[in-house]
Amino acid sequence: MPSNDDNSFVQARDNTMHISRVRALRGPNLWSRHTALEAIVSCAPPERSIVELPGFEIAVRARFPTIGTLRSGPNTGPVALAHVLESAALALQAQAGCPVTFSRTAATLEPGIYQVVVGYSEEAVGRRALEQAEALIQATLQGQPFDVDAAIAELRALDEDERLGPSTGCIVEAAVARGIPYRRLTRGSMVQFGWGSRQRRIQAAELDATSAVSESIAQDKDLTKKLLHAAGVPVPHGRPVASAEEAWAVAQQIGLPVVVKPQDGNQGKGVTVNIVDRAQLDGAFAAAAEYGEVMVEQYLPGSDFRLLVVGDKLVAASRRDPPQVTGDGEHTVRELVDLVNADPRRGDGHATALTKIRFDDIAIARLAVQGLEPDSVPKKGQRVVLRNNANLSTGGTATDVTDDVHPAIAAHAVAAAQMVGLDICGVDLVSETVLKPLEQQRGGIVEVNAAPGLRMHLSPSYGKARNVGQAIVDTLYGAGEDGRIPVVAVTGTNGKTTTTRLIAHLFTAAGLRVGMTNTDGVYVEGRQIDSGDCSGPRSARNVLMHPDVDAAVFETARGGMLREGLGFDQCQVAVVTNIGAGDHLGLNYITTVEDLAVLKRVIVQNVATSGYAVLNAADPNVAAMAAACPGQVIFFAADRHHPVMATHRAQGRRTVHVDGDHLVAAVGSWRETIALRDIPITRGGTIGFQVENAMASVAAAWAAGLSWDAVRRGLASFANDADNAPGRFNVMDYRGATVIADYGHNPDAMRALVAAVDAMPARRRSVVISGAGDRRDEDIREQTAILGNAFDHVILYQDACQRGRADGEVLALLRQGLAQASRARAVDEVHGEFKAIDQALAALQPGDLCLVLVDQVEEALAHLARCVEEASAVPA
Repeated sequence: MPSNDDNSFVQARDNTMHISRVRALRGPNLWSRHTALEAIVSCAPPERSIVELPGFEIAVRARFPTIGTLRSGPNTGPVALAHVLESAALALQAQAGCPVTFSRTAATLEPGIYQVVVGYSEEAVGRRALEQAEALIQATLQGQPFDVDAAIAELRALDEDERLGPSTGCIVEAAVARGIPYRRLTRGSMVQFGWGSRQRRIQAAELDATSAVSESIAQDKDLTKKLLHAAGVPVPHGRPVASAEEAWAVAQQIGLPVVVKPQDGNQGKGVTVNIVDRAQLDGAFAAAAEYGEVMVEQYLPGSDFRLLVVGDKLVAASRRDPPQVTGDGEHTVRELVDLVNADPRRGDGHATALTKIRFDDIAIARLAVQGLEPDSVPKKGQRVVLRNNANLSTGGTATDVTDDVHPAIAAHAVAAAQMVGLDICGVDLVSETVLKPLEQQRGGIVEVNAAPGLRMHLSPSYGKARNVGQAIVDTLYGAGEDGRIPVVAVTGTNGKTTTTRLIAHLFTAAGLRVGMTNTDGVYVEGRQIDSGDCSGPRSARNVLMHPDVDAAVFETARGGMLREGLGFDQCQVAVVTNIGAGDHLGLNYITTVEDLAVLKRVIVQNVATSGYAVLNAADPNVAAMAAACPGQVIFFAADRHHPVMATHRAQGRRTVHVDGDHLVAAVGSWRETIALRDIPITRGGTIGFQVENAMASVAAAWAAGLSWDAVRRGLASFANDADNAPGRFNVMDYRGATVIADYGHNPDAMRALVAAVDAMPARRRSVVISGAGDRRDEDIREQTAILGNAFDHVILYQDACQRGRADGEVLALLRQGLAQASRARAVDEVHGEFKAIDQALAALQPGDLCLVLVDQVEEALAHLARCVEEASAVPA
């Protein structure tokens, strides 16, 4: 590694590159379909171009020669230290053997602030690589050395610790190849495949269908032999013993040589074979006793074979040879072992193809039997065996013999697995050969193993590798199955929650058990299992873990996508209700409507190739998303003559529109019509935004393949009340006046609500409103500017959460919006949502209409319900 003395670059100053936030994007996201880290990086003026840091690039390359090309992306200006951070973090992972290729740095509108995105295969490794990349840059700026070799070695070791082992990993790879989704449930080897009611789980090479009883049988070697013997499978004679004296007696009874091993053991621990005298047996008994009860059995001559049975088939077989070295006449045994262990294929655990040979007391004892000591120099060509057993975990080697196994031996192996009850079974066989039946030689099955290691079949020391992971996945899922349930993702500026709830209701009407997430909570089969804003990826993942879910409908909000990406790798249907003028602009570097559209487009980009995007044709930003959809598109709009609709329909593709007083689904010459009077949430088609929500929902149900009978039943039974759609245009009667509760909270929602209430007769109109402090000033003002032209009386209230605003600041902005109001003649300010509601209700007369824009949806609706109930109990 460079000594760093070959350059004189030193940049000492207080202002240095700073990382203020790192997010793990664990699903498809704004930047990529793959997992990535997103860091917010600030650079002082000189650091915004490494050209302004003379000698820096030469210095950083001296420390890390394989950093790669230092480049900036389109429209990001010169190469800044943020770009160097990106390149270094990616290159460090690549040098450590991690399969990552994606990175990007984007300049924000704030001078010197960058979003640095770097892919990762293991999150902990990605985070550490980012830290090391920052340390590399700081070391370069300060003229300090940086040990890149040590950094890469650390990352490689961390990756080995974090990633799935070879057995579980090969099963996951096979599942991914078939398009089956997976989720790692623990840091260990427990993995879920599939979603909801179609999920399966494994732990290492053990299936969820494997019973604890079968596993217990496999661990009890004496019971296993009895069962196999009963099934006609050849096994060695022997039995458990309680002492060394009893062990010697059993050995004499069954005949020397014998094998001594733990009755409940694994990986060859405590096993000693080919025992021929009492001294060997006493030592072997002591070694086995460390792992529990001991058994003695007949020694079978020949080689050690491992046969892998999956389901009812033998899928792989290996001959295992004990760890050994070959003398060269120059090196000692200890030195020869060190030379073999230097092979890069050998590691300390199971993550590598081979395991390092253990040079311990057992190995030294085995040397003594051969007349050797650790410092002996074996003759050239002399074979020195370091252990009696041939387990890979002790440094042995494996040779693939799958194609050599005689059908009779394969049948015995399958019978052994089925007798014990193991879906995946490692059958240990000792025989001279696998080319002829056991009955024609002195061979037998000595053990069966639950959760067998697959490494010897995946990466044999010699011979052909076997794709055993595919065989296991084929046992979990039949041909054509991918473990997926229908997933519908819904996003947009307005109407998301109502559309999500209505689609879920349609799936329920079709007889499916539905999991749903939205801004109100998480629901499974109509039962709420979590509350609060649950429109993010964690809630979605929780639903996909639930075993009673046949279909999932997810409201997918911007915050969750920015924070962590999507909670699924792809969806069958993506619904984008609208973008309009946008919402929450100015937060998290989403500053324009176009930025927001790019973010919302993420769900469209991750539609399955066999799926659909349901897009609002009347919204240009939404309609433009069609080009990004890997599947097909259903456009919806009230106006069937809209150019986007007309073109799509002319191409023979699906559309949903309004024709008079009917909602129409059409493709080619085929049409399905549903009367708007049969869709209660539209109030006979008079509430325009609910008509749009209904069109989007019908299109989603159509895309998911629901029957039209189910769609009609679902639409007819979905009432626009506080139970089905809380806070979404809930209409109530209060002493002859009409009260409407809604959660509208942006200018587009205000326009839609005004259009809806304008279609409803009223003597006098009032509105109760607050504003969320995390909106732009102009967005808060515009809401009341719209309402002030449609309502006679406006009651402003300060909500429960000002979201960073000073006391009274939001109310002041709302009042400013009313400055040019053409209709509002009375404006009141109230502190407290419920007080504002009570004041509005007290002023109502029969024939009036009051729109209440609720903030605390559940609590406010409960309060309104109590008021309505109390009013109805009082005689007029």
